[in-house]
Amino acid sequence: MSAPWCGWTMFALLLCAVMGEVLQPGVISQASSSLLSKNDRTYKAAPTNFMGQLMMTLFRIGTIAMGLYLCLYTGGHYGFGAYMALGGIVIATLLVKMFCNDVLDYTFQISRRFMPAYEQYGDIITIASCILYPALLVMLRVGNCTVSRWIVGSVAVLFLMMWLYRLARNYIRSLGAMVYVVLYVCTLEVLPLGMLFYLGSKTISIL
Repeated sequence: MSAPWCGWTMFALLLCAVMGEVLQPGVISQASSSLLSKNDRTYKAAPTNFMGQLMMTLFRIGTIAMGLYLCLYTGGHYGFGAYMALGGIVIATLLVKMFCNDVLDYTFQISRRFMPAYEQYGDIITIASCILYPALLVMLRVGNCTVSRWIVGSVAVLFLMMWLYRLARNYIRSLGAMVYVVLYVCTLEVLPLGMLFYLGSKTISIL
């Protein structure tokens, strides 16, 4: 199922994660503690490193794209070009989500209430990517599309549960707030995930 470029890509992603942790020490542990903390912890006071953040961003995008590829692969040519196209789709999806967040912020003036959640969103993606990475190694080794779909689907559900848990701890104080959070997650998380899988399947079928 896999190809030589898969091993080199996974190695490059691992290097990105290691470099991100070296350039900005504690970025992974901070992501974990931010999720588990009872209070909002944003680490604004912690020194940031542009290259460290860039390396972690590449790690997250590359890992998600590889998981999407292994999940949607059905046979035929297994090429690096299709993987790069999926990476572009992941980037485009994240940019659209950022735009939608900005529109909601401008329309409903929710930046003060949801700013801590926005900052923790990247932490949750980091955790999900760190969980997905070793799973990808197993998926490449096993080479079973059904197993890959179950694993990627489980990680996607885990990501949504972590995100919903963080939102629930911070913002659910009434039934109205609960409805708002559920609508927010469905609109800006579930729907983009569905579009990501749909566009990814179309891209793989073409390439």
